[in-house]
Amino acid sequence: MQVWTKTITSFLNLFLQSPCPLCQRPACEQLCQDCTKKLLKQHAPRTWKLSEYSVLGFSWGTYGGMLKRAIAVMKYENQPQIADILGKCLAQAWIAQKNSDRLASSITFHSQVVVVPIPMHPDKLKRRGYNQAALIAKSFCEITGLKLKQNGLERIKATEAQFGLSISEREKNLTAAFGIGRDFYRLPAVPVLLVDDIYTTGATATAAVQTLHQHHIKVCGFLAVAATRKDG
Repeated sequence: MQVWTKTITSFLNLFLQSPCPLCQRPACEQLCQDCTKKLLKQHAPRTWKLSEYSVLGFSWGTYGGMLKRAIAVMKYENQPQIADILGKCLAQAWIAQKNSDRLASSITFHSQVVVVPIPMHPDKLKRRGYNQAALIAKSFCEITGLKLKQNGLERIKATEAQFGLSISEREKNLTAAFGIGRDFYRLPAVPVLLVDDIYTTGATATAAVQTLHQHHIKVCGFLAVAATRKDG
């Protein structure tokens, strides 16, 4: 009887488990153990500076493998819950990096900042139903305790998808793409920390920083879950 009970319990536990959004196998957590291990293999924190504005850039991992898949599934397969995982990963890595003594001499981290996600154009937001950068930023703020200003920026230009465009085409595509959102009609008294899902050429980051600077809003950093690999 005891063996039969254990068998039934094991079967029910398997049946009641939600499928992993990345592989569809049963998962006790948000992702299955296998996909979690593969995702963590992409963890490679990197910092850089947006040269034109001397703004700190920081990413959790390398854009490839399971991290690339997780971002794609999150955005294009209606799996917004993945943003919660990625936002928490970014937050934990950011806190660890912020406390790293080896960076103390070269990077200034602000304890009082507001977090602003890179916005989507209203038409695209309506089609997708959510802004993945905003969901990542929300999860990031839950861990760090920083204040979220979801509407600090707005996307006023319906840009083309950046994928496949050259660097110059990306820059042209994002010219005048952003405006100040309703959260910043009254200028913030503290610096802004921008958050997005992917950092590639820096065109999006530069356009967002430029818009905020034009309105005399200081930007102290640009954070991304993933960044394309850079040599050297």
